[in-house]
Amino acid sequence: MKRIIVLSALPIILMARTISFNEALNLAENNNKELLAKQRDIELAKERIKEPDAYKKGKLVFNENISRTNHAGYVFGMKLASREANFGDFGFSDFLNPLGTAIYGASQGNPPSDMSGILNKEPNDLNYPDARNNFESKFVFEIPIFTGYKLENAKTMALLQLKAKQAKLSHDRKALGLEVIKAYNGAVTAKKFIALTKEAAKIAKRFQNTALDMYNKGISRMVDVNQAGMAAYSIKTKTKEAKTQFRLAIAYLKFLTDDKSITDVKGFINPKIPSKNLKTLQENAMVNRDDLKWMKKNVETMKTKIAYDSADEYPSIGAHVEYGMNDNKFTVNTKKDYYLVAFGLKKTLYNAGLTKIAKQKAKIEHLKALQYEEYMRDGIKLQVEKNYLEYKTQLKTLVEKKKTVKMAKSILDETEDIFKNNLQYRTNMMYLLLSLGKYIEARADVITSNYKKSISAASLKLSIGNSL
Repeated sequence: MKRIIVLSALPIILMARTISFNEALNLAENNNKELLAKQRDIELAKERIKEPDAYKKGKLVFNENISRTNHAGYVFGMKLASREANFGDFGFSDFLNPLGTAIYGASQGNPPSDMSGILNKEPNDLNYPDARNNFESKFVFEIPIFTGYKLENAKTMALLQLKAKQAKLSHDRKALGLEVIKAYNGAVTAKKFIALTKEAAKIAKRFQNTALDMYNKGISRMVDVNQAGMAAYSIKTKTKEAKTQFRLAIAYLKFLTDDKSITDVKGFINPKIPSKNLKTLQENAMVNRDDLKWMKKNVETMKTKIAYDSADEYPSIGAHVEYGMNDNKFTVNTKKDYYLVAFGLKKTLYNAGLTKIAKQKAKIEHLKALQYEEYMRDGIKLQVEKNYLEYKTQLKTLVEKKKTVKMAKSILDETEDIFKNNLQYRTNMMYLLLSLGKYIEARADVITSNYKKSISAASLKLSIGNSL
């Protein structure tokens, strides 16, 4: 029976996993679905860099056009294109037949015929040709030779945007660390609260036993026993609440890391902060912040866009090469092939100032980006200062709260001693439980302050551009 129980519990044991903060952070950085989705932006940016060079290499296209028509112009053109046109296609039969008759009559001594109207004759073979099938097969190669530096500037912009997105991804990856430490230290903190409530429940139970013993000896009242029991029951409720908070923190950690096997966490993590003054930390942030690097690349991109939108100030030059053949059926016949080589130059002479407007808009976008960069710099300095002051405050607060715990413990021990031994003056369970409540509250404040200090340290570390 024991063996069956052990074997049935084995899958749960195998799936259980206690994780350290570094492991959780690495898992989040590698597995987090939001971060993986943002990674696709980098892949897209890399593909966009290839586009300008691809355009510069030109385009080769194969065309096969199949048509059937009795349109006189088209039929005649198709026959010319396939090198099949003959004099009969021009309607010469309608010209030569009357002319031949006139010449024959003159040779027989007949008077000359009036031929003045022959040129007004509408040739039937030319105007009413038979319907024709036409197969036009051709290869067309087109290549831009000069585009007013548009393709070159497009590639520069694409490269800048790749660097911008890489910096943004790095910033988002670091920012994810803050959520990981909140979940991780949140779970550790919940465990500390669970341990604290269990300890408090044991103390309350001890008070209950003491009160019961004293009641049996006739030196205490049943109300003291009941008050201690009610306190122990109330503390057990707090234990359940702390366990719920632990499960929520673990669930959030599973979500961030995309690892469903996590069931517990190891020790508390306290990020280390460089021992530097506020000004130095702010200067470091200006150098290390990835979101500021992202903004700088956006500013450079907007500056390059000014040149990109000025492309119409230059002429554009391109080449067109064509090789193909026409026939009344699909075939490969080099006697019916042709080639075409053409160069084109286009220069916008007038467009009602649209090029100037586009260029001015790009300049405004560049200035706007510069202003946003300055705004971001000021915001970063403020963020560093805020996080710095909060961290310093948490450090001082934690020291004070630890002193409060010692005083609360001393008061609790003395009050319990008075209750048990009836020393100095008579006290009751209410005062003892009040002292216990103050002690538990002081301990809880220390646990909470430790958590807040770790989060403020993490926030400060991230605000100066460092990773957790």
